[in-house]
Amino acid sequence: MMTNTPHTFPDTLPGQHASALVARDNQVMVPMGRVYPLVIDHAQGCEVWDVDGNRFLDATAGIAVLAAGHCHPRLIAVAQQQLTRFTHMAGTDFYNEPMIRAAEKLAALMPQGPAWRVFFTNSGTEAIEASIKLARYATGRQNIIAFYSAFHGRSYGSLSLTASKPRQRRGFFPLLPGTFHAFYANPQRPPLKSDPAKVTETCLSFIEQTLFQTTCPPDSVAAIVVEPIQGEGGYVVPAPGFLAGLRQICDQHGIMLIADEVQSGVGRTGKMWGVEHEGVVPDIIASAKGLGGGLPLGAMIARSEVAMQWQPGSHGNTYGGNGLTCAVAHELLTMVEEELMDNAAHVGAHLMARLQEVASHFPQISVVRGRGLMIGAEFVDPASGNPNGKLADAVMEMCFRKGLLVLTCGASTIRFCPPLTMSMAEADEVAERFAVAVRNIL
Repeated sequence: MMTNTPHTFPDTLPGQHASALVARDNQVMVPMGRVYPLVIDHAQGCEVWDVDGNRFLDATAGIAVLAAGHCHPRLIAVAQQQLTRFTHMAGTDFYNEPMIRAAEKLAALMPQGPAWRVFFTNSGTEAIEASIKLARYATGRQNIIAFYSAFHGRSYGSLSLTASKPRQRRGFFPLLPGTFHAFYANPQRPPLKSDPAKVTETCLSFIEQTLFQTTCPPDSVAAIVVEPIQGEGGYVVPAPGFLAGLRQICDQHGIMLIADEVQSGVGRTGKMWGVEHEGVVPDIIASAKGLGGGLPLGAMIARSEVAMQWQPGSHGNTYGGNGLTCAVAHELLTMVEEELMDNAAHVGAHLMARLQEVASHFPQISVVRGRGLMIGAEFVDPASGNPNGKLADAVMEMCFRKGLLVLTCGASTIRFCPPLTMSMAEADEVAERFAVAVRNIL
């Protein structure tokens, strides 16, 4: 049941200390599009305190990064121990055990069947860049297919695949040649005015009957890059059969299937990788965000027979395989395997049900969707059913003022991607504070 539990919070945010720091930030930082004036002081688990002492419940996890929550003691202990030994020794030039152990753990947690090889990066966009390079190198082909509403990063190769919001690409052309976009099988908003029951068929047919037959012949395609759940695009779970259909197209034409698991991976959906919900095994997985437990770390993980085609020196970086980040990643992956993945499934199902109950009281929330602790609530104009981005933004702002940290994504969706450590009681508090915020706006 949706409760009417009162929540008290300061009438004015940001407070005095936060306001002063925001003013200082404005003097030295480039424009970055901050959405509300949270200035963090310290945090623990799913709780954040700002510099004025206000407590917030964190349903963002630093954009799905803090898989084990803020300042988890197990990760702190590992980091402190590693700091006394070494932090960095250029993993592409030398060997170190933390890098090897983290790679072994990652490979062991990949979908069963093929053997896997790992290349560590510093971020998700770097993992996508490495994936593009490997697919082109291994196939000898140039073209890459991605999807409308996708987000894969902001460096030039990944930005060329990104098709989420115009402002992310505006002013940066020309982008990477040989990139094409198809339609994602969004069951709530079927593209091409297709029948919702046939959205998978329609989207797969567009690739085979339009792209392949006109501008992008299949023997020129190195890879299809897809998010198992679109993140920045609105936390959209694709229609059944879509990922399996992409796998079939790739197999038929010798194309690599790259799964961008930067946001959906590392246990967030209740399984280690989002593709596992559909029983699909890609050729390459790009990971980051939750992988480092709060430290900057990404990885490209590829099937061995693909990865081993790279000659030494074909790709590299300076910080990949950093001893500190890899030591923490190994511990984080162990925690995900032991408990956090299952907790994401169970608490996520509970949070989904609570949010759907909230949505039942407000026709402006058209759908609550997701998997595990990757959940989105889409806001619309009830009369037309069209996305209402201004309303979603207003609710996000009100959530902040009621002590709940959330972010928007897509055209009008509020996303919930809290730490995988979230308890049932904290999930209840998230739903209650969200309901209070929506009521205050509507």
